[in-house]
Amino acid sequence: MTHLSVTHPLPLERLQLNSEFDGTFGSNRNSGNGLLINAQNDLEALNSWLEEFKDSPQTYRNYRKEIERLLLWSLLVLNKPFSSLNRDDLRAYEQFLASPTPAAQWCGPRRPRHSKEWRPFLGPLSETSRHQALVVIGAAFGYLSDAGYLLGNPVKLLRRKRAKSTNNNTVERFLEQELWSHVWSFIEELPEKSLREREHKARIRFLFHLLYLLGPRVSEVANLQMSDFRETRGKWWCYILGKGNKREKVPVNNSMLLALIDYRRFLDLSDLPTADEHTPVLRSLKGNRGVSSNMIYRIVKKLFNQTADSLEIQKREQAFKLRKASTHWMRHTAMTHLADIGVDLHHLRQTARHNDINTTSRYLHADEERWHKSVGKHKI
Repeated sequence: MTHLSVTHPLPLERLQLNSEFDGTFGSNRNSGNGLLINAQNDLEALNSWLEEFKDSPQTYRNYRKEIERLLLWSLLVLNKPFSSLNRDDLRAYEQFLASPTPAAQWCGPRRPRHSKEWRPFLGPLSETSRHQALVVIGAAFGYLSDAGYLLGNPVKLLRRKRAKSTNNNTVERFLEQELWSHVWSFIEELPEKSLREREHKARIRFLFHLLYLLGPRVSEVANLQMSDFRETRGKWWCYILGKGNKREKVPVNNSMLLALIDYRRFLDLSDLPTADEHTPVLRSLKGNRGVSSNMIYRIVKKLFNQTADSLEIQKREQAFKLRKASTHWMRHTAMTHLADIGVDLHHLRQTARHNDINTTSRYLHADEERWHKSVGKHKI
């Protein structure tokens, strides 16, 4: 079916487009040689880009959401393929994001992607969300241009305003020390009466040791193997396979090493892993299988929500923040707390495994503290 027969937008995987709308004759298509991806139409090209993020499920879903929305808008509103979009179209799309209309067609409550009630939007997007949408779309167009599928990236022609910010570009999606202490106390107080409860608590404790002491991304935790913990010259390191398929080491301190030993003892394993122990670090409760990124994300979200429930009455603001938190907040929390205790910026960058030290500097909040303290001297 063509998009013209669709009353409401459909998820990416359910779209079937004929040559008029699949980008075969897109005005921005590169008809020459040099195609670096196996893509004959827009859907194949966009899926090629999305495949680059399959090892990071949360990023994949966010990027798919943004590119899916634009594609559907292009088809249903402009009646043109994705590969015919130009600079003026994208400016119009940015305005559409502020008020997706007609609302009944575009907006609705969260529903499974297979549901007839599924819609691309929950409602209008804020200025910050619109800015982020264009950043993601620009990345997609850049990839397809570099791959030789498109002639150019129309997002580059947009005069972009920086999203409004009051935090001087520092990371704000982290748990303050007090809030983190509440989370850890909640973990320590989890019940241990049944075997199932003991298994759940052992895994939760170890997972949060990993997240807080090593600062990995959720996909990196899912891919971590016991053999990735190695001893070199009397020091233990964890070799994490991260972005760009690069394996980089981070220090394993005594607290992390003891947590590893405790978890392995619970699993009836020897205290320390061997170099040929190519088994998942984090195990399912049903056996020796590993745990997926999506499952890790859900485990962390559930724990945060349970902790928030326990704080709701006495610490309402902290409970509200915790409900917004996700797995990646733990990475930000780990790096922020390392910066707070004075870890050198160079070593902080190595631990975070950032290519750009400017990315790492977002975790430095000490100057904010001094700034606030100095202004506090100003009195009436």
